[in-house]
Amino acid sequence: MTQQLEPMPTDWHRALAVVAHPDDLEYGCAAAVAGWTDEGREVAYLLATRGEAGIDTLAPAECAPLREREQRESAAAVGVTAVEFLDHRDGVIEYGTALRRDIAAAVRRHRPELVITLNHRDTWGGVAWNTPDHRAVGRATLDAAGDAGNRWIFPELGERGLEPWGGVRWVAVAGTDRPTHAVDATPGFERSVRSLLAHRTYIEVLTDEDPEAYCRTFLTGTTEAAAERFGGRPAVTFELFAR
Repeated sequence: MTQQLEPMPTDWHRALAVVAHPDDLEYGCAAAVAGWTDEGREVAYLLATRGEAGIDTLAPAECAPLREREQRESAAAVGVTAVEFLDHRDGVIEYGTALRRDIAAAVRRHRPELVITLNHRDTWGGVAWNTPDHRAVGRATLDAAGDAGNRWIFPELGERGLEPWGGVRWVAVAGTDRPTHAVDATPGFERSVRSLLAHRTYIEVLTDEDPEAYCRTFLTGTTEAAAERFGGRPAVTFELFAR
């Protein structure tokens, strides 16, 4: 018998999603985010880079503002208005105390109960190598969720008026091959398609397929693949780490 996924916790009000690049959240989380904001929950996005190294035909100085604009449009499609960028360099993000400090600072600012990030492991399901940026940001986010609550780690944040926040109750990892929980994707699915489609410049370079058809096919495939383990409902899956 296939082990069923548990529903994601609902007893929270604020979430912070931390990823490396524009479009990282839209390739899997946006339907869940749309459902959460519909319920009156606050969700903020924190991106380590502006995705400036993601399009071979565009120089970084030209690409960065374009991808930032598309990310803000993408977030708005699912009810997210708070979008921040850390300006680490795309493609060469380094795991370490500097990255942990930046993420911990954002956790202290936003004071979320739920933190969301992307697959931090070496591979995607053991068949495709994950990128250094995803691994670094995912791992740093898992660590920074704890750092944010300890006043003696990064005391300089306190000197900047960012008081410790020990209220993170869970870190949810999207894009994992070890999911434990899920969210029904149906209510937010159409907005998730629009959210991914907002990254049109990137998508048009990525595929010759019609952009909307590409987005709909990709998101239909990923959400329906989880249905067997979530009572037959298309779902966004997460690996949930309680704190």
